[in-house]
Amino acid sequence: MATKHDKPIAHKTTGKDKTYNPTDKGAGMTAKGRAEYNKKNGSDLKAPAPNPKTEKDKGRKASFCARMEGVVKKAKGPAERAKASLKNWNC
Repeated sequence: MATKHDKPIAHKTTGKDKTYNPTDKGAGMTAKGRAEYNKKNGSDLKAPAPNPKTEKDKGRKASFCARMEGVVKKAKGPAERAKASLKNWNC
């Protein structure tokens, strides 16, 4: 059964139309990538919050950091993109 958010976007890390940052730049989605994903899926992805200003952003950061730390711990390989994301969020 299809879910609401089942329309992925192209994983481009180079050029002017890139939708993801390369691993050495933090490995997350670019603003253009988030906008494209939000448009296709009707969702509301937000930019990283490495220095949260609101309580809501503090909660997002704590949740993201906990989730990604679990990904790194349970990864069968080096999990470079997950580690880069943790660094980008100042986890």
